[in-house]
Amino acid sequence: MSYIYEMHCHTGCTSRCGRVEPERIIELYKEKGYNGLVVTDHYSPMTFVPNWNPQKQIDFYLEGYRRMKAAAGDDFTVLLGMELRHYATGNDYLIYGVTEEFLYNAGNLMMKGVNKMREFCDENGFLLYQAHPYRWYIVRHGLKYLHGIEVYNGKCPKKENDKSFEWAKQSGKLMVSGSDFHKEENLARGGIITEKPIKNNDDLVQILRKGTLSPCSSTLRITNCPGSAFFATKGASITIFVTMHLKS
Repeated sequence: MSYIYEMHCHTGCTSRCGRVEPERIIELYKEKGYNGLVVTDHYSPMTFVPNWNPQKQIDFYLEGYRRMKAAAGDDFTVLLGMELRHYATGNDYLIYGVTEEFLYNAGNLMMKGVNKMREFCDENGFLLYQAHPYRWYIVRHGLKYLHGIEVYNGKCPKKENDKSFEWAKQSGKLMVSGSDFHKEENLARGGIITEKPIKNNDDLVQILRKGTLSPCSSTLRITNCPGSAFFATKGASITIFVTMHLKS
């Protein structure tokens, strides 16, 4: 049996660029046959008001995740992640394994820089990926600070995704795929497929840490999501996929 998970998703109540409310997102992904998702709302200067107040800011940041988790029911997994952008940069980083406790106690993460974030991630068992690394405003540097790279992003042109995949393959970094869901037209364009269910962040991080990716000729039909291409890990029980309707 296979299980499908979205790895890059924004809610309309937390990410300012999001256009879909959490409860509707749950409905949409269940209809597409997914088994769960990671909420990666933007943690960036565009998300928060200028005066940093940990309790109020993080309460606001967690609203989308908490509402989605409440709406999910027992048959759909909702996990907390984040898409972090520091001050004075356009770079975005997907972080998996994040906990509410960490966010309340870590201070203002936008001030830390990618080197400090790698330290935080290693100390707490999180994983740090550079998101959509070939978008025009992204600076690709600091490979030593990255656990992985988002090799497929549902909002990026194919040529950018191809470059991301090659960069990750050549550098030996972990890979991940996500729809970068902001509105309904972004639905179900990417994610991972696993042979075992993911119930919590420990499960997710353990699965993501396994292996490197290689092309896979087999296909898996996703409900109402035809024409998908797949990449599978060697002996890692994980598949990364991206739908073929991405822009060329």
